[in-house]
Amino acid sequence: MFPTVREVLALVPVRHGAPRLVAGDAGLDRRVRWVHVAEVPDIATLLGGGELVLTTGIGLPADDAGLRAFIGDLADVGVSGLVVELGRRYVSGVPRVMAAAAERRGLPLVELRRATPFVRITEAVHALIVDAQLTELRATEEIHQRFTELSVEGAEPAEVVRQAAELAGCPVVLENLSRQVLAYDPAGESAELLLDGWEQHSRRIRPAGRTAYDPHSGWLVTTVGARGQDWGRLLLRWPAGGELTSPDPGDRVARAEPESGPVATVATPPTRLTILIERAASTLALGRLIRRDAEGLERQIHRTLLTALIDHSRPVDEVALRAKALGVTLDRRHLVGVVVRHRADDPAGEGAGVGGEAGPAAGPARLRDLAEAVGQALREAKLTALTSAVDDHAVGALLALSDPAAEEKALAAFAAALRRVRLDADPARPAVPRPTARPADPAPRSVPATADGASRPVTAGTVRATDGAPRSGGAAAPRVAEGAARGGALRAGGPAAVIIAAGSGVGSLREARRSLVEARQIAEAARRDRRDLPIFRLPHVGLAGLLHLLRDEPRLQTFVERELGALLGYDAQHPREQLLDTLRAYLEQGRNKSAAASAAHLSRPAFYERLARIGRILDVDLDSVEACLSLHVALLALDAVRTP
Repeated sequence: MFPTVREVLALVPVRHGAPRLVAGDAGLDRRVRWVHVAEVPDIATLLGGGELVLTTGIGLPADDAGLRAFIGDLADVGVSGLVVELGRRYVSGVPRVMAAAAERRGLPLVELRRATPFVRITEAVHALIVDAQLTELRATEEIHQRFTELSVEGAEPAEVVRQAAELAGCPVVLENLSRQVLAYDPAGESAELLLDGWEQHSRRIRPAGRTAYDPHSGWLVTTVGARGQDWGRLLLRWPAGGELTSPDPGDRVARAEPESGPVATVATPPTRLTILIERAASTLALGRLIRRDAEGLERQIHRTLLTALIDHSRPVDEVALRAKALGVTLDRRHLVGVVVRHRADDPAGEGAGVGGEAGPAAGPARLRDLAEAVGQALREAKLTALTSAVDDHAVGALLALSDPAAEEKALAAFAAALRRVRLDADPARPAVPRPTARPADPAPRSVPATADGASRPVTAGTVRATDGAPRSGGAAAPRVAEGAARGGALRAGGPAAVIIAAGSGVGSLREARRSLVEARQIAEAARRDRRDLPIFRLPHVGLAGLLHLLRDEPRLQTFVERELGALLGYDAQHPREQLLDTLRAYLEQGRNKSAAASAAHLSRPAFYERLARIGRILDVDLDSVEACLSLHVALLALDAVRTP
C-alpha cells in the first residue's frame, strides 16, 4: 500500500533537490508510511515507525556521540529513512560519523544538495499513500464482490482457488488436514516446483494464528472450516517466486535475497491479501456446508482426475502431479482400470433403498453407497487407487500396482473385500447363506450396517435357496424380503447384483484411458451375463460382449438394419404383433418350434403362422442354420445398440 524509499526519491519534488544516497542502500525498499519534518534531536520518541524524516540539521547534536545516538534512536524506532537538506547546518555534506552510523544500521541517509520546500515533498508522498489506499480499497471491494458471486453460484473449490490466485497474482494451494493437495493454481509458475515434496514442505509452515504469515517460508496461511470443524488450510505464497529467510529479531520486516544486486527488505503481505485469503477460505467453507450431503472434496478431486483421463480434458502430466499431491502415485506403476456397477440402472429393479421404497433420490443414494463400498473395499484390500463415480450408474477405480505380477491377486482381494463390505452393510442378510432353511435364532445380533458406521440388528436363520426365492425360517422372513428389495444386495446362489469388471493392465498413465474405457464396456456387456463371476475380464463377455464393445461402430449398425430392418418396420406399423419377440424366442430356443411356442405363450399353429410371416418379411429361410445364425447375431447386436 505504501511507497518505498526508492519510489519517493524518484518523485519530481525530491529530484528537484538533487538527492544523493550517502548510506543505507540496503534499506531503499522499505515502505514509507508517512513523512515527518523534524529539527530536534529527540524526535524518535514522537515516531511510530515507517516515517521518512526530513530535516535541515540545525537542531542536531554537534558531537559525534550525539549524532550516533540520534541515528541509533531513529533506527530503533523503525523509521524508513532520513533526508538531510544541505546549506543551513551542513554545507558540503553530512558528517562522516552520521553516514557511518546510518550504514551500520542499514538506515537510508539521503542528502538534498539543493534547497527544496519540504511541503512539496510531503504533499507528493502523501498523495501517493492516499492513492495507494484508494487502490487497496477498490481491490478489497473487488475481492468481496468476486467471492460473494462464487458463493452464490456454488463454485467448485478449484474455481475458488483459481480466482484467488488470479486476484493475488500469487500461487495458491488448498490442502486437507493430512497435507494432501485438493486444489492449486501456480499463477503462471511451475506446478511441479510448487508441489514437489509438498507434504514435507507444508508441515514446516507453522504460522502463529488462524490466519497468519510465516516469514520463514513466505506463505500466508488461513484455516478452512466452519462450525468448529476445520478440514483444511488455504495457503498463498508471497512474494510470488521469492524465497524468504528468517527476519532479524529487531526488524519489522523480513529480508529476501533477490537474484542480483544488494539485499532488499520485504514487508509483510499487504492487508488486501489477508482479506483475500480469508474470503476465499470462507467461500470454500460455505460451499462445503452447502454440499455436506454430497460426496467429499477428496472424492470430487478423484472424480475430476478420472474424468480427465477418460475424456482427455487435462494433460496426463497434470493428472499425475495432482494425483501424487493427493497421495496417489501413478507414475511408474502398473495401472488397471476397474468399474463396478449394478446390473439394473433402475433402482426399482433391485430395490430402492431400505424397505424397497423408490424415489427421485434412490438412484444417486444407491450410487453414493456403492462408491463408499468401493472405497472401503480398496482400503481393506490395501490398494492404492483413484476412485469415484464415472457416470450415473457406475463407480470406477484406477488401481496403481508396484508389481505387474500382482494384478490378479490384487483384483481378487478387491472383489472379496467388496463382497464382504456389501454383505456387512446389508442389515437383513443372513450371516451364512445356505441352500436349505434352518430354524430361526430369535436372538438378534448387530453388524456394521451403514457407511456411517451405525449398527443394525440382524436376525439369523433365514437363508436363500439356489433359485433365489426366500425360504422362511420363522419371524425372519419379512426381514429377508426387505433385504432382497434393497438396492445393491448380493444374491446368494445366483448372479450378483453388482458387476466388477477390469480392463487390461497398462504400464503408463497415458494408456490408462484404454484400461478404464475397456472396463466400463466390459461392465456394460456383462449385464446380460447371468454368471456369478468375481471379476469380469474381456475373455468372459463372449459374443454379446464383443458386440457391445462395437455398438458405436456404423458398420455394425448397418448390419442390424440390413438383417432386421424390414421386421422392425413391420412391428412399428403393427405394434400388437411384435414379430421380433417371436423371432427371438425361436432363436433362443435353438430353433425348436415347440419349445419356442411355449416360451412365447402361443399355440403351435399361431406360432408357425408367425414364423412363416417373418420369413416372408425378411425373405429368409428360417430352417437354414446359416440364415438363423446371421439373424441371431443381428438380434444380439440390436440389444447392444439399444443398451444405454
